[in-house]
Amino acid sequence: MVKAVMNGAQEIVSIFINKEVVDPDDVEMLEDLIIAAIKNAQEKIKEVSDSTFGDISGKMQIPGLT
Repeated sequence: MVKAVMNGAQEIVSIFINKEVVDPDDVEMLEDLIIAAIKNAQEKIKEVSDSTFGDISGKMQIPGLT
């Protein structure tokens, strides 16, 4: 219903809102959907970042960190 697109720096690039969810009498629901879409985008960025950089840092032998 609502989709937020973010870049790796967690900056909102765009927001897509399905016309079906736009109800002038229920603005609060639309606000909640936008917040949920942003949180979902942030979670996806974190997952990709953790899997990418976690793999890299796990293979590195950094003195004092192992």
